[in-house]
Amino acid sequence: MDKLKSPEKPFEISKWEVWEAFREVKRNQGAPGVDGQSIADFEADLKGNLYKIWNRMSSGTYFPPPVRAVEIPKQHGGGTRMLGVPTVADRVAQTVVARHLGIRVDPIFHEDSYGYRPNRSALDAVQRCRQRCWKKDWVIDLDIQKFFDSVRWDLIVKVVQAHTDAVWVTLYVERWLQAPLQLPDGTLQERDRGTPQGSAVSPVLANLFMHYAFDTWLARTFPDVQFERYADDAVVHCVSERQAREVLAALGNRMDEVGLRLHPDKTKIVYCKDGNRRGSYEHTSFT
Repeated sequence: MDKLKSPEKPFEISKWEVWEAFREVKRNQGAPGVDGQSIADFEADLKGNLYKIWNRMSSGTYFPPPVRAVEIPKQHGGGTRMLGVPTVADRVAQTVVARHLGIRVDPIFHEDSYGYRPNRSALDAVQRCRQRCWKKDWVIDLDIQKFFDSVRWDLIVKVVQAHTDAVWVTLYVERWLQAPLQLPDGTLQERDRGTPQGSAVSPVLANLFMHYAFDTWLARTFPDVQFERYADDAVVHCVSERQAREVLAALGNRMDEVGLRLHPDKTKIVYCKDGNRRGSYEHTSFT
């Protein structure tokens, strides 16, 4: 496909970028969005549909439709969580931006950030965590309450702007953040914060946000404290109960600063007991 931009288009987005984004969307599959169009339906006029996305994105006239909200049960019980399902066309457009950002920001991410990154997995995080638990007796098991529903738009836009000078990337990120959710009963829910969990662009936005809100802050404030983070969940390793309490209190304040909140029941200080560690400790929640 032609990699050159059309001279009358204000934004330099190539047709090749849109094509590669579609290939990624097709690999990931996924359900239809609010328009009911499946990937197979989209492919029935693939050339025309991809041209529409490219033409609108490169001219600044692409506006995302509402995101279909789907409730799914949480793992291990505990109610449901709301996922956002964009249309196939919108997933393609989001993937264009996600790929643009990903190649620029992934190299600067912390080595102990494991979620939504190439060649990294939750199993890698667990393996590293086990190794460190042999060396340090205490951990903070950290959970951010409703992260994807709560993350501040102004801070997301700020960190995006810090890593790209492409105006169109910021423009479309802002539009996706503001896109309403279409609830199962058909009503539209406007939002003033958050990025829908399940959208194609949310993973890189979440990681970029947490890179500054958590990773670099923790490394700077407590340089001797190690951690593993997978999206909005993290384990922080400490040498003593006293240090764990100090770090946990500081983390609570930090999350307040960036508009987030540690889950009061799921965030705990844990003593890593084994055959050589004879002590006992009652798990302490963060309150």
